[in-house]
Amino acid sequence: MLTVLVDYESGNLHSAKKAFQRMSAEMGGGDVLVSARAEDVTRADRIVLPGDGAYPACRRALAGVDGLVEALQDAVIRRAVPFMGICVGMQMLATRGLEYETVAGLDWIGGEVVRITPRDKALKVPHMGWNDLVIDHPHPVLEGVASGDHAYFVHSYQFRVTDPAHLLAHVDYDGPVTAIVARDNIVGTQFHPEKSQATGLRMIANFLRWRP
Repeated sequence: MLTVLVDYESGNLHSAKKAFQRMSAEMGGGDVLVSARAEDVTRADRIVLPGDGAYPACRRALAGVDGLVEALQDAVIRRAVPFMGICVGMQMLATRGLEYETVAGLDWIGGEVVRITPRDKALKVPHMGWNDLVIDHPHPVLEGVASGDHAYFVHSYQFRVTDPAHLLAHVDYDGPVTAIVARDNIVGTQFHPEKSQATGLRMIANFLRWRP
């Protein structure tokens, strides 16, 4: 089995690669490759799309790699290859992002990426640090993960899904903030599983064994 972490120069790939390699080695999950090549995405059995920074910059960087969006579309939507988006990589699943400007997303899960607006002005944005997950819907990638488990967040915008069935988990930050989304063979985490210790590593292992 081959897991490809997509490199479009907009993600912290070192820690993500180490986490996926560790869990893959523990469970016999095959090879983990970091690549920007459309050919590698095409032959992948699992695809991971990370992302750090502003939504418009990440979306344009992804589109700027020759053939990459087309390869992702073919693999994930047409052939149903299991896919995980992380942080802005998850946000790009949305219909559009509204960070600084309106930018079209991949539109694989309906919704918009909007700024977090806690009513309590003492709560800072970005939402940064550990927060407790609240599980809204069960999912194979969440096996062994429960409400109250911690995950590590760094973000100022959140993905508001159109269909509540696509919201797997949220956290409370003076109101609900989306933590995990999913549809069919697609899952996305706003937090960084590679930085979320036992909870994140368990989710990575679950993703590597997931058969949608």
